[in-house]
Amino acid sequence: MGRKQSYTESELLDITKRLVLEHGYDGFHLKLLSQHLPGARSTIYQYYANKEEIVAACMKRVITSVIEKASAIDETSPMQALQELLTVYVEESELHQLLGDAHKINVKNSAAASRDLDFVKQAHTTLKVQLTRLFQKAQQEKNIREDIPLPVLVGGFSNLINTPNMINVPTPQWSKLLFQMWMGGAQR
Repeated sequence: MGRKQSYTESELLDITKRLVLEHGYDGFHLKLLSQHLPGARSTIYQYYANKEEIVAACMKRVITSVIEKASAIDETSPMQALQELLTVYVEESELHQLLGDAHKINVKNSAAASRDLDFVKQAHTTLKVQLTRLFQKAQQEKNIREDIPLPVLVGGFSNLINTPNMINVPTPQWSKLLFQMWMGGAQR
């Protein structure tokens, strides 16, 4: 008699995320996933047809969370909104690592994976548009330098999330420190 299903789709995606981050896309496979699940391996197929589908669904789930949090930010004050947005990004700092493997997913194997990756690309564009809008507004209000091109501001800001928290402070405090450093630089 087989093992009974004892995990949800959400739990399946949580474990997938952890394993993809630990092993990379190339090192992740359904056998590895099944070794970390309490139920039968066949239960995975009740949710997803293959590796491509489950990893793409995992990516979609993570970026959906970021989009939801980012869209809830009040943009009245662009500087405050940028700081809050950085906190959202730092909370999901693994997003860049996870999405870095998106190009490896063979969408020819799965229409569902293709749809999810299309969603991920559009969501990434949505985040970039939000950042650009906030930087434009901050420049118009003379809160940040106008001589720095918007793509440089967006790219530099986005890369702050890859800064390792070597002092192990809570995420909100860490993102505030990063924001202060980004705004003021390290120069006296």
